[in-house]
Amino acid sequence: MLCSKCQEKVQSGEVDDIYMKVAKYLIDIENRHPVLQKARLDRVFDSGGYLVLVVGRGDRNKFMEDGGRLTRDLGDSFNKRVLVIEDGVNDRGFLEDLFSTQHIVTINIIWLPDGSTETRVVLQGRGARRLSKKRIRALTDIAKKVRNMDLRVEYSY
Repeated sequence: MLCSKCQEKVQSGEVDDIYMKVAKYLIDIENRHPVLQKARLDRVFDSGGYLVLVVGRGDRNKFMEDGGRLTRDLGDSFNKRVLVIEDGVNDRGFLEDLFSTQHIVTINIIWLPDGSTETRVVLQGRGARRLSKKRIRALTDIAKKVRNMDLRVEYSY
């Protein structure tokens, strides 16, 4: 049962169905993970096989504690990989959250002739640690949705 304020958010589209499902799941497991009582969940969306949680500043560690057990359980419940991104951090912090399984070698801003910018991320790329093209496309899509950031991902050798 939702309060009138929350019901308005659902009806206006500010909060969608996936957000409500994730929020309900987190409330249900709050007793096992009391740290969630002080965490803020800003946005939730599904993109390229990832369930993306945009959380308040400083709240990412609350979701990642206990070896990431909470995010694994959440991913198992929704049959998706869970990506937790902290809101309000600088671009480097955002990219480190986005590519958390990779080592970032460098980040550059490329100024294009039309006045727009593109962010170039160079990842260390040896062997099996490389991301598939499908995953890179999904992560660049997430960067566009969360930060309106155009990414170019490359590997160093």
